[in-house]
Amino acid sequence: MITPVLTDSVGRKHDYLRISLTERCNLRCFYCMPEAGVPHRPSSQFMSTEEVLGIAKQFVQLGVKKIRLTGGEPLIRKDAEAVIRGLAELPVELAITTNGILVDEFVNVFEECGLKHINVSLDSLRAERFNKITRRDYFSRVMKNINTLINRGFNVKLNAVLIKGVNEDEIADFIAFTKTHPVEYRFIEFMPFDGNKWNFSKCLSQKEILELVQNKFGDSIQRMIDGPNDTARHYKIAGHQGSFAIISSMTNPFCDSCNRIRLTADGKMKNCLFS
Repeated sequence: MITPVLTDSVGRKHDYLRISLTERCNLRCFYCMPEAGVPHRPSSQFMSTEEVLGIAKQFVQLGVKKIRLTGGEPLIRKDAEAVIRGLAELPVELAITTNGILVDEFVNVFEECGLKHINVSLDSLRAERFNKITRRDYFSRVMKNINTLINRGFNVKLNAVLIKGVNEDEIADFIAFTKTHPVEYRFIEFMPFDGNKWNFSKCLSQKEILELVQNKFGDSIQRMIDGPNDTARHYKIAGHQGSFAIISSMTNPFCDSCNRIRLTADGKMKNCLFS
């Protein structure tokens, strides 16, 4: 019997594991990936199906209660279904973050495996802008798949990276989407990664986001209760089916309550997205 030991030197219990299944993606979002993609490395450098499942099992024995699959785009990995089915046998809450393109090919697998929590990246509700941001033409397919998930009762969160001069003028539209759709629209501050030409002038802070929302929706904004390890601050507009949230990694970080640990596609451990 392994004793749970995933408590760090400042007392944080790490019971949430995020597993990157691949570095590759079928989109080329300018803030995340070079237009040409990332160099292809030999498959021998990445975890096999058996290694992913074996390591996940060890983490569960060490107290992990939630596992989220990420990428790149996790669903482009050839053994994605086998990984999902294998993880579904563990006593954890299973979730995935995806760009939504391949959801129609996996939605039955999600249902069969009890994977109910799905985050979909959606940086714009305008087809032309979406295609410009992602450098690909998948807007219609992504929107269709989002509606499929909603109609089939999944817990859907939509992620929008907010960047000044790119999509901050859609904040009211994102929130309006939650009026008729039971989703949480999450606004993520633009974060620095290698090669994404980040600078602070492009970052829309939590304070600025809330000011824009206040100007549009006024007293109808309701503050919601956050969970003990939430990275997001949650809000709702009175009368809306859904809600919205702000993830302020840059201007109002949440390191003190972080319970996440990350496993990269090539089997390395990271305790922070910035590490």
